[in-house]
Amino acid sequence: MRTGAACWTAVLAVAALTAFSHAIAHETAEEVAREKTQAACVADKAGHALTPADASALYACLAEDLHAGYRAGDKRWIPAEFVDDYRSWTAVSAFPAAPGVHGTRFLMTYVNAIGAETYLRYQEAGVTMPEGTVMAMESFAVNDEGQVQNGPLFLMQKVTAGTSPETGDWYYMAVTPAGAPMTMNVITACSDCHQGSFGARDGVGYPVPEARVTR
Repeated sequence: MRTGAACWTAVLAVAALTAFSHAIAHETAEEVAREKTQAACVADKAGHALTPADASALYACLAEDLHAGYRAGDKRWIPAEFVDDYRSWTAVSAFPAAPGVHGTRFLMTYVNAIGAETYLRYQEAGVTMPEGTVMAMESFAVNDEGQVQNGPLFLMQKVTAGTSPETGDWYYMAVTPAGAPMTMNVITACSDCHQGSFGARDGVGYPVPEARVTR
């Protein structure tokens, strides 16, 4: 016969297993919902052939699902408010465009109030983004068959001068389409490209000219 302590341990184990099973089921249901949304949002042409209107229509279809996916789960070292709030920031992309710096992904970029005014000048040299600037770049890809795949949310945070000189005082972060923080070597995966390609702009990339929001 089990003792009271043994019975209680068994009850806790069953409760933990049940909670875990429910969490897995909930996560699976969310993944299925995201897959259905992506399946419904299909282009009638390859990604490289999309017009601005095509890209805008796809984004309108994907937008709610993208944000919900990024917000899911624990953000650990990434400030959750960046992921929760970026849609309230200034959109500096008039429509999603694929500038080629993140593979073939289409990017939709938002900049917080601290950095928006400086960013929207689109200067090619002598740029110093204000400390506290945060940028968020949603992404999605479209293959040659017109099928859409949600991509990561890329984040950049400008920190106090001297905090991270090896990255130009930028913190780079990314969240998967399912909301998990991504682990990566930010020097080789992010900073080397940003500083090498956009060093005169303080490491900041801009949307392609036709996709830029003007003040």
